[in-house]
Amino acid sequence: MQLSFIDYVVISIYFLFVISIGILLKRKVKSSTDFLGGQGGKNAIPLWITSLAFISANLGAQEVLGMAASGAKYGIMTAHFYWVGAIPAMVFLGLFMMPFYYGSRARSVPEYLSLRFDEKTRLLNAFSFATMTVFSSGISLYALAILLKVLLGWDFGFSVLLSAGIVAVYTFTGGLRSAIYNEVLQFFLIVLGITPLVYAGLRRVGGWSGMQAQLQPVMTHTWQYMGSANDNPMGIGLFGMVMGLGFVLSFGYWCTDFLLVQRAMAAKNMSAAQRTPLIAAFPKMLMPFVVILPGLIAITMTKMGGDFALPFKADGRMDYDMTLPTMLAHFYPSGLLGVGLTALMASFMSGMAGNVTAFNTVWTYDIYQAHINKNDTDEHYLRMGKIATVAGIIVSIATAYLARSFNNIMDLLQLVFGFVNAPLFATFLLGMFWKRTTGHGAFTGLLGGTASAAAVHGLTAAEGKGGWLLPGSMSPLHEFHSTMGQAFAIAITAWIVCFIVTVIVSLVTKPRPDEEMRGLVYSLTERPQETETRWYLRPVSLAAGVLAMTLALNYIFH
Repeated sequence: MQLSFIDYVVISIYFLFVISIGILLKRKVKSSTDFLGGQGGKNAIPLWITSLAFISANLGAQEVLGMAASGAKYGIMTAHFYWVGAIPAMVFLGLFMMPFYYGSRARSVPEYLSLRFDEKTRLLNAFSFATMTVFSSGISLYALAILLKVLLGWDFGFSVLLSAGIVAVYTFTGGLRSAIYNEVLQFFLIVLGITPLVYAGLRRVGGWSGMQAQLQPVMTHTWQYMGSANDNPMGIGLFGMVMGLGFVLSFGYWCTDFLLVQRAMAAKNMSAAQRTPLIAAFPKMLMPFVVILPGLIAITMTKMGGDFALPFKADGRMDYDMTLPTMLAHFYPSGLLGVGLTALMASFMSGMAGNVTAFNTVWTYDIYQAHINKNDTDEHYLRMGKIATVAGIIVSIATAYLARSFNNIMDLLQLVFGFVNAPLFATFLLGMFWKRTTGHGAFTGLLGGTASAAAVHGLTAAEGKGGWLLPGSMSPLHEFHSTMGQAFAIAITAWIVCFIVTVIVSLVTKPRPDEEMRGLVYSLTERPQETETRWYLRPVSLAAGVLAMTLALNYIFH
């Protein structure tokens, strides 16, 4: 990919703009709450900003590059990650879980666990989440550096330090507010940078009907080939899709991941906090047409022949990860190529900044203040938050370099998410809706769920790769059709084990008095008074609208 002078100008303007946002917002950072995040009052952020930041925090490298790659490999079935694996969970978060998060006045998800259960449950989740965030941040940095090296020939180390340095400047100066406003900018950049590519590609292949004529039917339907794992390229059956992705992984991620919840908690009041994920769900349901369609277009153009073809890896397999970059290089002229590449860079940096700001909050509030230095000044915690930001960036850089030593680091990252989020959702579900759940039950359940996930991963195989717990002569207990099917099974197992263990231990241990759990358990919490007078902007109305539209999309592309 050859960039012209105007392309470099576009990229440079973007870098200067995101840094300027952090510098301009620095004057608003006067306390630890300003820097790390707070609720309502002077820390409030407008609803449309929190909603776009909510979706943009998830619009990172995996979604922009990964979903285009999955579109080329699996077809429109990849849309299940949105219409099954995101929208229902976002609706549940807005209607049922945000009242607990916001109403408890907790500053983080782990702090809510402390209020509902105990400190050991909080600490376990805080450490696991903090580890996940810096690891995920480093992977985004690694993937961006590899992309720039392949596309532009930039040195790996230069790319890592440049990207990390820019994120460090605007997160260190402006804190969470800076990250949120930059996420909104990055959302528009990603959409505007990729949408022309979809338009040009559809014209080339003859629209949706042209793709249907070139591709196998399984590539252009979402539900018709879900009867058996053998019938579709994902290797997933109906139960695995609905239970594994649609319930465990989806609800576990969207409802408990503090990186996302933190954006909603920055809203001005309870109603705005509830509406943040609900409003974000509307653009989220349309994102498959931005990030998945390029993959379908690319594989169609490859089959048609001519002047376009996806590249191949050294082992002879098609390199689906290069789908979007190859499309950009093929369709975009100078200037627009710079916009497209800037959109890719924005997706990586958005993911990294979101993880860093979530890390510094959890470290400062849930580990440092809760267990190391409990009674210091606010100025001290503000300083610690900034130190944690720098430390998070440094660890992310180290993780990016560590990633070069592993061939399956992205698969490992997804497994780590499944290990942590799946059992955590079982804990939240019981804690919020069953007041008999105890702290001992929650802590033991989380450990049991994570251990069972490790056991399933270690004793099964997928795509020819045996489990790490298997001796050389021992056959796997089960071989999955795909690593994705294995990941879904791991998540389901972790959720079930955590649920059962939590219930058993809770029944034999003493629960907390009802008075201590008011506002933390559904049956002991007053329903929030709706402050929005316009009926169509109330949470229930928004939820009904987004679910109806999602059902319609599932039907149209079934």
